[in-house]
Parts: sequence; structure tokens; C-alpha cells
Amino acid sequence: MNDRNPICLIASLSLVASFCFRATAVLAAPSPQPNIVVIFTDDQGYADLSCFGGTHVSTPRIDQMAAEGTKLTSFYMGAPLCTPSRAALMTGCYPRRIDMAYGSDFAVLLAGDSKGLNPDEVTIAEVLKEAGYATGMFGKWHLGDQPEFLPTRQGFDEFFGLPYSHDIAPHHPRQKHFRFPPLPLLEGEEVIEMDPDPDFLTKRFTERAVQFIEKHKDEPFFLYVPHPIPHGPLAASPEFVASAPEPLRQRLVKEGKRINYGTRRKLFPHAISEIDWSVGQILDTLKANGLDENTLVIFTTDNGPAAGKAHPLRGKKGSTYEGGPRVPAVIRWPGKIPAGESIDEILTAMDLLPTFAKLAGGELPSDREIDGKDIWPVLTQKAESPHETFFVYRDNDLKAVRCGKWKLHTEGNGGAASALYDLESDIGEKRNVLAEHPEVAELLRSHMEAFQKELSQNSRSAAFVETPTPLTLAK
Repeated sequence: MNDRNPICLIASLSLVASFCFRATAVLAAPSPQPNIVVIFTDDQGYADLSCFGGTHVSTPRIDQMAAEGTKLTSFYMGAPLCTPSRAALMTGCYPRRIDMAYGSDFAVLLAGDSKGLNPDEVTIAEVLKEAGYATGMFGKWHLGDQPEFLPTRQGFDEFFGLPYSHDIAPHHPRQKHFRFPPLPLLEGEEVIEMDPDPDFLTKRFTERAVQFIEKHKDEPFFLYVPHPIPHGPLAASPEFVASAPEPLRQRLVKEGKRINYGTRRKLFPHAISEIDWSVGQILDTLKANGLDENTLVIFTTDNGPAAGKAHPLRGKKGSTYEGGPRVPAVIRWPGKIPAGESIDEILTAMDLLPTFAKLAGGELPSDREIDGKDIWPVLTQKAESPHETFFVYRDNDLKAVRCGKWKLHTEGNGGAASALYDLESDIGEKRNVLAEHPEVAELLRSHMEAFQKELSQNSRSAAFVETPTPLTLAK
């Protein structure tokens, strides 16, 4: 843990300067420009990797990636849910700053939603495309399903995937309430298939990612692979289901095309094994094409687990305890990022935008606040975290703040303190020490109040369409 400033006393610095990052110029790039690959899963918990302590899963290729790279053990998403965490990743901003912390009338965006990521926001793909990169995305988007909001309108040259989670479909357990339309699969902005077989999604997206690497091996590229799995309903291709216990396989055969969430929940280790296979396919393709030593690869996930495990963290998907926003992350770039190391500094998915921009020689927008920081010095173990604080939201409600080793929970939006934890000695947030350290709690609560004030003065709106229509095959 970062203990250089145990109660985060920022005496001589401007609060706004400590919270917000404003880029002003073209950033220096290494030579040559590195390829960048982001592999992003859905609902995979802190312990859902062998190299992060999981014994219920087997992830030899990701473990190998960790041995050849660095584990980030205090890596945070911008939110503990799908849509806001993806908005934070793409834009480098807290979801609340860009009005993406909550959907139109539900926690995440749904089918035929009027709301989406504002096209005026600048994404990782747009920054890298402007810097001369080919950009491709294969997997789940979930930042708006209307044409105005699709990945091809946000900097991606190629997109093959889903506009939102694969459970936003007629088989959803609460379909009588939601009345979801059939699930569309897109190529670019065209729907090419309805209700794709979930068992083959990981495989299909991996195959397209491999093709993208081979197609663009002679130019810098940005590859984003946001797998829909292990979000429910869990799925895996037949070769991975083959290792499941016989009773489970028989049950799946009996159920046929009827998707039973309870049965499929037992596929968790098999779904993770296929994701691990996917990582191996991408790494092997890079090596086979002579790209290994000029490619940065990061593997992480969008939030805590629904079906998996977050041990030793408390909480899961949707929670503001550590198990919600704190996720496993492994980063690898041979010869540039140290091998076999762990970094426990506070780092966030929002940091990827400014960091990738620096590595690519890209230009960040100078007309808006960006919350992420350039963490390249941290990744090369030459600096400590640039974050004095990390704020934890649930929807639009600011619920907690981490500052050094301390984590304060409040009743919401900087209100009365409800619990204080020393994460250095109590990573599981089991012992509330609020009564013992009221001065720490008050300081952290003041940071929350200051951030809320700054955010109210420097926030931006999402975008909306007047007559949203669910995507379907062209007639």
C-alpha cells in the first residue's frame, strides 16, 4: 500500500489540481509506436484468476502473462457496473462527470435506449486513430445501441460484436417485466444476425481479434476485446464444456436451446478456461507475427463478480466495498514492463487513456477535465501512484473514497461517515475503525465534498435520441 501519506494530507496543493488532469499538448511517444491490446471481461472477480489466488479456476495463459509482466493489485474500475465502468475506460473520466453513471431509467443502458455516450466525448480509439493507429473492437460495447452511439462513431475502424450485454434478450429471467427484443449481432453498424448462440461468442470474438492482428501487423494498432463472458447466462464452446461433470453436460443437452441461468452458473470455471484460451490465442498470434516485443497487452474486467469470487475482498458486482470496483489486472510488454512483479499502487482504468496517448504520441483534448493520469512511470516502477484519492460511486451517488491505505464509506454524496477501514491491515473491510480515527474520516469526507463541488462545475451531458428503436435485421 501507499503509506507515504497515511491520511492523505494535501496541505499545499489545490484540491481541484489534485482531482483533475488537463492535457495541454502533444505527448512524447516512444519509438516505434507500440501496438496496444486491451482484453476486457465481464463480471470477473478479483479472485477469478489463478494468479490472483483463485483455486476454483485454471488460467495458465493469464498466469504466464503475469509471470512475464506485472500484476496490478489495487486496480479500480470507474464504477462497479457495466455501462459506467466502460464509459470510464473509454473516456478517462468518472462516469458521473460525463453523465454515464446511470442509464435512462435503469442502472445500465438497455435495448432501444434513448441514451448513449456523447459523440463529443473523446475515446481511447479516437486518440489512437488520430495518432495513426488502426482500431478494432470485437465484443460487447454497452455505451448506447442507437447508430449515433455505436463504436464506429467513437473511433473504431472495425466492430464485430454486441451493442450491450447478452442477457438483454428474451431469455432474461425478468423478461415479463423488461420485454427485451431479440439480441442483435453487428458487423460495423449493420445487424447481421439475431440471437447468436452464446456458447460461441468467446470463440468468435477471439477469431476476429486474431484476424485483426494479422491484417494490421505492419502498422500500429489498437485492439479492444471486451468479452461478454462471464456475465450470465454463462456460456462456453463445446470443447470447454466437454470437461464439465457428466450430470451437468446431460442437463445442458436436455435443456437444449432453452437457457437456464441456474444450470449455466455451474459453467463458470469452463467459461473462464475459454477466456484464458482466448488470451493465449492473442498472445501466440502476436509472437507468431513478430509483434510480441512491441505490444502492450492488458487483461482486466469491468467490475466485481456476479457468479465468481472476490476473495479476500468484501462485496461483489454493484457493491461499493472493494469487491465491486477493485478488479484483477495483468499488464505485459516484454522489455518495457518488469516481469514477475506486482504493483499495489492505486491505479484506475481511467488512467489508460492518458497513458496510451503518451505511448502513442497522441493528443488529449485540452478543453475538458480528464480524471485519469499518465501511469507509465508507475508501471515501470519509477514512481508512486499519481492518485491521492479514488472516489467510489454507485449510480450517481458518491458512496466512498479511498485515500492511501484508508477507505471511508458514507451515507451517500459526502454525507455522514458510516465506516472507515484500514485496507493495509484489513483488505476485507471487516473492522470498522471510524470511532478510533474520527480525524481521518473527517479529512476524507472533506475530499468527497470538494470533489462533488468540482464535479458540479465541470461535468458534461450524455447524448439522447428522440425516437430510439431496437436494432434488428434490415428488411
